[in-house]
Amino acid sequence: MFSFAYYALAAIIVAAIGLCAWAVAQQRTRRRHSAMQDLLDNADRLEADLKDCRDRLQRAHSVMSVSPDVPAAGEVEAQQAVDSGLRALLQQRLWIRDRAPDASQRELDEAVNGLVRARHQLEPRLRALDDAQSALDTAVREHIHKEF
Repeated sequence: MFSFAYYALAAIIVAAIGLCAWAVAQQRTRRRHSAMQDLLDNADRLEADLKDCRDRLQRAHSVMSVSPDVPAAGEVEAQQAVDSGLRALLQQRLWIRDRAPDASQRELDEAVNGLVRARHQLEPRLRALDDAQSALDTAVREHIHKEF
């Protein structure tokens, strides 16, 4: 009977260790899956933000342009900046495709944080672009009203 208690206790300990190991593995799997999902979601959001920025810049520059064939002041630089951001995002997407499945959790977390930082850096510029577009729209309306 005494040996049966030892076997039962050993079985309970082994089962508890196995359960803990399984729980840790599940938690790691969920964390990795969550990081991959965050990585893809943030890449999609950044791409949408950059394309939105490009569209807004094109609208603003078309209003300011003297001639449709001649770029407005700063238009080329702004377009190059957005294109550079899109190229960098493409590089990130290629990294996601090629390396993310085998990347460490730390690498995944760093990639997610990098995309989040990029979006946070773009947000004030988008707000400034909105403000500039509003001011430009107001100026155009006032100019039109003055002419008529």
